[in-house]
Amino acid sequence: MSDALRLVGFEELSAGALLGRLLERRQEFWSGSVLADDAVRALHDPVFFHQLGGFGAVALTPDGEDTGYLLGVVSADRLAVVHAVAVSPAWRGQGLATRLVERFAGLAAGVGARVVQAVALPDDAAARALAARFGAHPAASPGHAGPGQDRVVLTRGLPLA
Repeated sequence: MSDALRLVGFEELSAGALLGRLLERRQEFWSGSVLADDAVRALHDPVFFHQLGGFGAVALTPDGEDTGYLLGVVSADRLAVVHAVAVSPAWRGQGLATRLVERFAGLAAGVGARVVQAVALPDDAAARALAARFGAHPAASPGHAGPGQDRVVLTRGLPLA
């Protein structure tokens, strides 16, 4: 159960080592994803670990194994953006992604964020299901990532409670 896991902010860890570990296991964490491997690698920009790590978190087992993580940021105009969420298949369906989003949303609201948002591919059922658990509103965004690159923008007001 995900209650046995500890959520640790990136700021408490070695950013470079964590990035390396997560990239090494990306095929596991992102198995079943609609994203191609190059897109998954691109999500892991080092800036999310080094400069923006205060909003990121990794879930660790009692023996220190990475089981899931969230990359996120809060913009100057108080928009909290979930950049990526990944959970190891062995831990899926146990509420871990929910716990990661709740932690992020709490931190974001604490620094004044008004809204939390994520952008997903239209056929990303996992992202849409997670967003639905929080009551996020999906909105089609044609050409969001460039011509012919449609996305769905998932938006929810803060705080979550």
